[in-house]
Amino acid sequence: MPKYLMEVSYTSEGAKGVLKDGGSKRRDAASGAVGSVGGKLEAMYYTFGDCDVICLVDVPDAASMAAASLNLSASGAVTCRTRALITVEEIDAAVDTENETQLVTR
Repeated sequence: MPKYLMEVSYTSEGAKGVLKDGGSKRRDAASGAVGSVGGKLEAMYYTFGDCDVICLVDVPDAASMAAASLNLSASGAVTCRTRALITVEEIDAAVDTENETQLVTR
C-alpha cells in the first residue's frame, strides 16, 4: 500500500481536546479516520515547530488518503498537510537507468 506523511496542526479546539483527553485519544481518532478508508496508522509522533503531529500512514490509494485527510480537516480540530512518500525502488523505476531516458529541456 502507498505510504503518506501527514503533518497535522491543531486548531484551538483541537488543542483543547488534547489538554482534556491526552494524546492517546487523539491517536485513536487518527487511527479510526485512516482505518475508515481501509488504511493503517503506522506511527504518530508529537513534534515542535511547524506542525504539532507527524503521522505515517498506509492507505490503498490517493483517493482514500484524500478522504481521510478531508474527514480529519472537516472535524475542525486540525489542519493537515499530506505528502506522498516514494520508495527508493520507485525512484529507481522512475529513473529507469537501463533505458537512459533523456529529459528534453526547453
